[in-house]
Amino acid sequence: METFEECLCRRSGLSMSDVEALKAHMTRMEILKGDTLVRRGGCNTDIYIIVDGIWRASYVNSDGNDITLWFASKGDMLFSSWCFVGNMPSMIALEAMSDGVVYGISRSDAEDFFMSSVEAARIGRRLYEKEIFEIERWLLSSGVPRARERYETLLDEKAELLQHVPLKYIASYLFITPQSLSRIRAEMARGRKKRH
Repeated sequence: METFEECLCRRSGLSMSDVEALKAHMTRMEILKGDTLVRRGGCNTDIYIIVDGIWRASYVNSDGNDITLWFASKGDMLFSSWCFVGNMPSMIALEAMSDGVVYGISRSDAEDFFMSSVEAARIGRRLYEKEIFEIERWLLSSGVPRARERYETLLDEKAELLQHVPLKYIASYLFITPQSLSRIRAEMARGRKKRH
């Protein structure tokens, strides 16, 4: 099974020594299901890297609906750009969907580390490039015309979600109702039975 360090290396292009250098400046934290690292309206400027667990980023729209923006798992970063970049209250919440472990670092400690050497600056740049890429990929996938295709992509990339995340959050992420998601899941199950 891939370790979180291996996962982070694969996804970000960092070397194992880069990851170890970063971890040396971070604090390991155990998180319980339901814990919230960033609250809407709060200003947590820390950065977290997921060792284990499933996370959900959400916001509440103008109609009062709780909308899932994205899910994160092993090797992914967690932070609110509103807080970290803008030093403003967060528009999103980051909630644990399962028990897990993260490494965390404050913005000031991260900035000190990234400014300490050319190699450290490269580590920071690679991490932020990965996040920008993931955001753009998410934006493009949200334009896919068929919810079933978006659901299949989500299952391919983060199959472990189904064990920890209520279907209403997955439906929200896919921009569909829970009833529509149930229909998609039933169609897929019927399709698998026909193939066997």
